[in-house]
Amino acid sequence: MDLMDKKVLVFGTGVSGIAAAKLLSRYHAEIILFDGNTELNVSALMTKLDGVENYRVVLGELSHDLLHSLDLVVLSPGVPTDLPLVLAIKNAGICIWGEIELAYQCGKGDVLAITGTNGKTTTTALLGQIMASAYQDVKVVGNIGTPYTSMALDMNKDTVTVAEISSFQLETIQDFCPKVSAILNITPDHLDRHHSMENYINAKLDITRNQGIEHTVVLNYEDPVLRQFGEKTQASVVFFSCKRALEKGFYLDGTDIIYTDGSHKEVLIGIDDLNILGSHNYENVMAASAMAISYGVSLDCIRAVLRLFQAVEHRIEYVTEKRGVRFYNDSKGTNPDAAIKGIQAMNRPTYLIAGGYDKQSTYDEWIESFEGKVQKLVLIGQTKEKIAKTALEHGFAEIAFADTLEEAITICYENAKEGDAVLLSPACASWGMFPNYEVRGNIFKEFVRGLEE
Repeated sequence: MDLMDKKVLVFGTGVSGIAAAKLLSRYHAEIILFDGNTELNVSALMTKLDGVENYRVVLGELSHDLLHSLDLVVLSPGVPTDLPLVLAIKNAGICIWGEIELAYQCGKGDVLAITGTNGKTTTTALLGQIMASAYQDVKVVGNIGTPYTSMALDMNKDTVTVAEISSFQLETIQDFCPKVSAILNITPDHLDRHHSMENYINAKLDITRNQGIEHTVVLNYEDPVLRQFGEKTQASVVFFSCKRALEKGFYLDGTDIIYTDGSHKEVLIGIDDLNILGSHNYENVMAASAMAISYGVSLDCIRAVLRLFQAVEHRIEYVTEKRGVRFYNDSKGTNPDAAIKGIQAMNRPTYLIAGGYDKQSTYDEWIESFEGKVQKLVLIGQTKEKIAKTALEHGFAEIAFADTLEEAITICYENAKEGDAVLLSPACASWGMFPNYEVRGNIFKEFVRGLEE
């Protein structure tokens, strides 16, 4: 679609919506920035739109005439696709793109895209560093923090874009087609938004919707959904596994990560040479390496970056040690499966801080993963009673409640002994107590560093 002079509704006024409006302005589109919140501070919003021309802000409701005058709607990822207004837009036959589709239509070069329930950010950051060591113009965008749309006009035919893509963003793609994609894993998450596991799975699998045999998808062989999907997809498949040797792909053999092309195999790297902990991170290493080699990066180049790569902030991030107690920030563990990985990575008796916004998750497997490692569970947020009930049902009774994150840290510090660890790994989203997981993690780190010895 030629965006020049088109009337485009940008639905949502957060970071994604503002970035979309700025990109559309460069195409001289007529922009309507829409938000259902009638209490929105328009003056504050306008300061963020500096440089954007030919726009107006509409709050609350869309008139029938305005809706039917639109050429395109750009939907922010936080806006559910089954809202009555969104359904009305669809029924009116108006084209709907998400931010990812808009950026893809405006950008140039090749895209390497990563999705999955857990591990996206680490894999994206790692792949971004690998690609930057091999290519001159690399952009790392998407759910990792930099809106894809903010970089689209800086791209050329030689640009390599590494993108972290969420299920929310994949709901609104049309032509988006990565040269190499990866689906790391699929476990229950965001069911409050997708309503069923089937819908959630289909959203994740859509990253390959437009891929063909000339494209590659990297899949986790140990995920039964993805293993089965590997037999159906049109794209060329590369598998990785932490549990078994593969005839082709990447796998963990003892303490070595092995790569085989089907006829020749060699050690990529030993896990003792990595700076990140846990089998989930070995999977992230394999996924990023598989994507890089599929794009043509040499194993030597990949190895060099792997040896230097450090843990992503807020993902089992070592913070400090006080009185012999080590503190780890895993604020990005926003669902039970991610939080299990955090517990598994601990090699000390652990005081665990958890709880937050209720995404309709279940916590049974997470509680079972404690396996004598978790000494006390300190709960905060909306889910604390729900989690405590589940813990008691599984025979875990070392539970404390706190009203604030700071109080939870204090409880852990007062009880932990030298040689123990305190881990913030909430298994829940941050909403309700914090704007996002980054703020939650930063508050944790700031408070912990201020503890008296």
